[in-house]
Amino acid sequence: MPPHTAQEPLTLRPLRPGDEEAAVRWGADAEFCRAAGWTPGLAGRVVRRHWQGIITGGAPNFRRLGVEYGGRLVGYVDLADLSALSGEFGIALGERALWGRGVGTRAGGLLLAHAFGDLGLQTVTAEVHQPNLPSHALMRRLGFRETGTGGPDGYRGEQVPTLWYALERADWAALSP
Repeated sequence: MPPHTAQEPLTLRPLRPGDEEAAVRWGADAEFCRAAGWTPGLAGRVVRRHWQGIITGGAPNFRRLGVEYGGRLVGYVDLADLSALSGEFGIALGERALWGRGVGTRAGGLLLAHAFGDLGLQTVTAEVHQPNLPSHALMRRLGFRETGTGGPDGYRGEQVPTLWYALERADWAALSP
């Protein structure tokens, strides 16, 4: 994958047929799988079938959008446990070459703008594994505040505590230009 700059176009878009091939590529990367909570070593056909189900018919309380960067699908963002007032934030960048380069921050900001704007949510929460320092930093950059502990939950083959974060609509509005 060629190097990218932080200024390349980044958009969120609905998933569409064919996107499962990117997921198959990500699923072949054991490091990504461990970081994202995917089962490493799954056959491409298993990943493909799972993603085809997500693409064709998600649950009404779950929304997954593709992260397109430089014209290529590089990850996804989620709102899970979605209600009229709240949802749980999730993000995964399948292209490890983009980790730590601001792409996740930009994609997360777009998801929050969608959550608080288009969807009219009042609160967005997130659960982060305690050892996942880059994700804690992302939460802080996006304006989330730590609200408590949870877990244990599986992360990189171990059961670890989790920390909960929340971002309120009014706080997001104060942070947004």
